[in-house]
Amino acid sequence: MKATVTWVGDERFMGTSESGHTIVMDANGGELAPSPLENVLISLGGCSSVDVVSILEKARQNITDCRVEVTGTRVDTVPKLFSDIHLHFVITGDDVSEKHVARAVDLSADKYCSVALMLNKSVNITHDFEIKSA
Repeated sequence: MKATVTWVGDERFMGTSESGHTIVMDANGGELAPSPLENVLISLGGCSSVDVVSILEKARQNITDCRVEVTGTRVDTVPKLFSDIHLHFVITGDDVSEKHVARAVDLSADKYCSVALMLNKSVNITHDFEIKSA
C-alpha cells in the first residue's frame, strides 16, 4: 500500500492513495479541511464502523444506521500526541440486540480494526455504544 502527499500551498496538503483517491489536509487549524490528526480520528472511526456494521449484518441484526462519535484528547507538550481516544457508537435499527452490538464493538477494537490496533500501542482507546429504535 502506498500514498503520496503533496504540498498545495500555505499549510495545506493533498494526499493521494494508491487507488487514486484524494483527501485534502489543512494544518492551519483545520480552516479549510481536516488536519492530519483529525484524519487519524476519522480513519479510526471509519475502520471501526466498517467492522461493526459487517459483524452486525452477519449476526442478522436489522440495523439502519451506524454513527460513531470519536473524541481525542491530546497531551499538552510538543509533540501533541493523542493520550486518549473514545469511540461512542450509535446504532439504529429494529430489535437490535445489545449483546450483539457489544460483541461487534469489542471485536472491532480487540481483533479487526487495524487502525485501532496500531494506535492502542501508545494511546488509551475506549469505547461504548447506545442503541436507538428506527
